Amino acid sequence: MAFQSLSLRLTAHDSLFLTPASISISPVTGKIVAIVATVLPKTSFPSTATYINYGSKLLIPGLVDAHVHLNEPGRTEWEGFNTGTRAAASGGVTTVVDMPLNAIPPTTTLAGFNEKLAASRGQCWVDVGFYGGVIPGNADELLPLVEAGVRGFKGFLIESGVDEFPAISSTDIAQAMKTLNGTPTTLMFHAEMIPPITDSVGDAVQVSEPPLAPTGNLKEYQTFLDSRPPAFETYAIEEIISLAHLATNLHLHIVHLSATQAIPILKEARSRGVNITAETCFHYLGLASEGVEDGDCRYKCCPPIREQLNQDGLWEELQADDSCIKTVVSDHSPCTPELKLLPSHLQAMTTRPHMRHADSGVDMRADLDLSPRAPAPSSVGDFFAAWGGISSVGLGLPILHSSAKKRAAAGHKSTPSIVDIVRLCSQATAKQVGLSHRKGALKIGMDADICVFDDAEEWVLQSHGMHWKNRCSPWEGHRFTGRVKETWLRGHKVFEHGGANAGFIGMSPTGEAIVEKRVA
Repeated sequence: MAFQSLSLRLTAHDSLFLTPASISISPVTGKIVAIVATVLPKTSFPSTATYINYGSKLLIPGLVDAHVHLNEPGRTEWEGFNTGTRAAASGGVTTVVDMPLNAIPPTTTLAGFNEKLAASRGQCWVDVGFYGGVIPGNADELLPLVEAGVRGFKGFLIESGVDEFPAISSTDIAQAMKTLNGTPTTLMFHAEMIPPITDSVGDAVQVSEPPLAPTGNLKEYQTFLDSRPPAFETYAIEEIISLAHLATNLHLHIVHLSATQAIPILKEARSRGVNITAETCFHYLGLASEGVEDGDCRYKCCPPIREQLNQDGLWEELQADDSCIKTVVSDHSPCTPELKLLPSHLQAMTTRPHMRHADSGVDMRADLDLSPRAPAPSSVGDFFAAWGGISSVGLGLPILHSSAKKRAAAGHKSTPSIVDIVRLCSQATAKQVGLSHRKGALKIGMDADICVFDDAEEWVLQSHGMHWKNRCSPWEGHRFTGRVKETWLRGHKVFEHGGANAGFIGMSPTGEAIVEKRVA
């Protein structure tokens, strides 16, 4: 099988460049078998070969989304392997890595991991890797999970909102660092902590009088934003760095970095040799607090979407030499629409049964009536009562490409090219999870994971165009430049925009669980 188009290739020195190319793939092995830096005619190939000329469309490596919540087993009203990976495939994402919480049980034990693997079988439209979780008391489970093939570990420095995934203390962090030091894995942190009021105020006072309790209208986004200031992130990151001497041979990573105030802290630590990186998310780069309508809780996430000036700083860091932000991910964290407590004029077309939430900034641990219900009038539009999390898996490529074009048109210098986007969302994310030998690049011997991207097509996201389970997202109504036309997974086309069956190819999914032991 041979593809002809402009292609983003990876050289032997891991440099990306855009060039006309002919790419030959083997549907039998699922690998790329040849690349020639020119467009060859059909006559250059055997008569039995399938020959496709994509013209001006771009062929890029399938994206590797290294931060996705699929929520199965246990909370499948929010999402599941089938729907979440379908959405990924529709956006050129050929590998997702599933977070350890929001499923029941969480991936904090080997037994829990095996339950998740069993639930995934036969359901995945793309390949799926898995993270383990770090919680108090599970240090003995970490190395067995490494042996079983998890790609890394995540822990919370602030309450996650569910009993089965409690926050970790400095003691827990230290124990995890010591346990994993020297292991080919990544230790990741949801880096928010409530700073102490003063050094002299006791814990009891701080619990009874939270230093940043909301003081304004709970339906105004600014009130919510003020309640989770940058100090939450900087304080947590400083705590992690203070312990990094315990794990000098371990990759540390900050998930969903929002506050630019943390960037100099991370860069200073890196200059001292601390092996720490960060990721940011599509919503922090494409949305700003100034554009959030009061009561529109679709925009709620933790850490929060901050001001335009903060967003500009994130873009600038992405383009900086030796940026501390190495990857961009979705943090796809869906919920049922009613958990967003939307006013009637903002409610999505599709509704789902009420469910509990984990990574939200809301404590939902109390027993709840799980039957469908409308929100109480007093809670409609309440950013503090609504669930936090943004659905966007499969939208990352058009979000970043469109945002970069808009920034360029506005005269900004920090405007990543398509080459930069592939580096951030394919090459570097594959490296983050130890899959650079298979994923994230168009190179001979790599998995034939290919995204066909029309970088000029303009379109608007409507509710019916969302492929995840619950059609509720702040991206609804946004206009994008650039659309994924096809997605190929290991040499087989799994999605074609505009095709039958909503574009999904085949009667059953062909994605695989990635359980090979990580070696790098």
